Amino acid sequence: MIDADLVSHAVAAATRAGGDAADALQVASHSVEVRVRGEEVEHVTQAREHTLGLRVFVRGARGRRTALVSTSDLAPDALERLAGDAVAIARATAEDPDAGLPADGFAADLPELSLLDPADREAPVEARIAAAREAERAARAVDPRIVNSEGSTASSSFAAVAFASSAGFSGCYEGAQHALFASPVAAENGCMQTDWWMSAARSLAGLDAAESVGRRAAERALAQLGARPVATQDVPVIFEAPAARGVLGNLVACLSGSAVYRRLSFLAGRLGERIASDAVTVIDDGRLAGGLGSRPFDGEGQATRRTVAVERGRLASYLLDVYAARKLGLRSTGNAARAPASAPSVGATNLWLAPGRDSLDELIRSTERGLLVTGLFGQGFNPVTGDFSRGARGFWIERGERTHPVEEVTVAGSLADVLLGVDRVANDLLWLGSLGAPSFRVARMTVAGQQAKRAARPREGSPRGSRAETKAG
Repeated sequence: MIDADLVSHAVAAATRAGGDAADALQVASHSVEVRVRGEEVEHVTQAREHTLGLRVFVRGARGRRTALVSTSDLAPDALERLAGDAVAIARATAEDPDAGLPADGFAADLPELSLLDPADREAPVEARIAAAREAERAARAVDPRIVNSEGSTASSSFAAVAFASSAGFSGCYEGAQHALFASPVAAENGCMQTDWWMSAARSLAGLDAAESVGRRAAERALAQLGARPVATQDVPVIFEAPAARGVLGNLVACLSGSAVYRRLSFLAGRLGERIASDAVTVIDDGRLAGGLGSRPFDGEGQATRRTVAVERGRLASYLLDVYAARKLGLRSTGNAARAPASAPSVGATNLWLAPGRDSLDELIRSTERGLLVTGLFGQGFNPVTGDFSRGARGFWIERGERTHPVEEVTVAGSLADVLLGVDRVANDLLWLGSLGAPSFRVARMTVAGQQAKRAARPREGSPRGSRAETKAG
C-alpha cells in the first residue's frame, strides 16, 4: 500500500534542496495475467511495483529548469538524496518559460468514482485460469470448424496512487482494471480465419461471462470463413463499433494538445471550425463512474472533468495538460497522464463518440451497396495530413443485406473527409476499454482490393493479454 506522507516528504525535501517548486507521484501496483490455450496454461505472470517519481523546478532568468527522477527505494534518507540529485540535474537543463506547476488551481474534491471492488483483491489466480479455460471451451464448442486458438487471457491490475505538490495539493485514490480476452481460429476448405472478443471492467463482477466472450469470439471468426476481396470502388462504408474505435483512436491523437502545438495534427489552429458532420459529437469525461479511464485528479493534481471536444461537428476543444495549454494560450482540460518515471503528457480519459438513434441493422438496410468493416489493421494514418489508409475485413452489402465476408481490402481517404462524411451513427455504443464508439456510416470512401497475408493473427485493436498501464493521469 502507499503512504501519502512519502510524497509530501519528497516534495519538502526537493524544496529544502533548492527547488522552487516540485510535485511527486507514488504508485503501488500489482498485476496478474494468465493465458490458456486449449486446456493448457501457457503462462501465469504476476508483478508488483512500488515507485515514486519526483519532478523539480528551478527558476532561471528566462523560465524554469526541470528534472524528473524516480526510485523504488522509499526510505526517508533515500528520498533526501533523490531530491538533491533532482535539483542538481534541473540546474543543468535548459530554461523553459512554459514549464512549471499548474497556476489555476488543483482538484478541490475527490469524488467516489467506483474504481475498485476491494473484494477482488482476494480472487485467486486459479479463478483467472478457470475463466480463461471457460472462454476457450466455449469458443471451441460453438462449431467443429473452431480448430485452434491464439489463447484466452484473463488479467487484473490494481493500483494505489498518491500525489503531492509544493503548491499545497495532495490526494490519493485506488483503482483496478480487469479484462477477459479470447481469440479462436476457424478453418474450412483450407482457409483459416481468426477474430477476437473481450470484456473489460473495474470489477470482476462487471466482466461479461467467460462463456459469452468465448462464444462471441468464435462466431466472429466463423463468420469470416470464405472471405474474399472486392474490386476497387467508392462506396458507403459502415464501421462496426469495434472498428469504429480504431477510427476514433486516430482522432484522439489529433486532439492532443501536444500534437497541436508541435503542428503534428491536421487540427492545429482549427478551434471553432467545422471538422465533422452534425452527427459527430466526441466527449472526454474523466469522472465517468466506473470508467476505465476515470480518476479524481490528473497527473498534475488538477480536477478531471467532462470536455466536449467535438460538438455537432465543430471542434470545441483540444485535450490539454498544463504545458500544452500554455504553449497554445489555453487552459488545461485536466488531461495530464503520468507514470512515476515519466513527465506528464496529454492523454484521453474516457472518450467516446456520442451514439445516435439507429441500430446497426438499420444502417445496413439503408445501404444499397457498400462495405461493413468489422476489423481494421495496420498503422496507415498520418496525423499531420489526416491521410487515412487501413487494412480492413468485414462484409459486403448489396440491397441492404450482408452478402459475403470480405478480406484483403483497404479503406482509404483522409480523416477529415471521413469525419465530414459521417451521415448516420448507430445506438450501439461499445466500451472495450477507456475508448467507446458506436457503429457509424461514412457516405463514401475508397475501398481498394489488395493482396494481404491471410495468416490467422489478431487485428489491431485486439488487446491480446492486455495489461493496463498504471498512470496517475
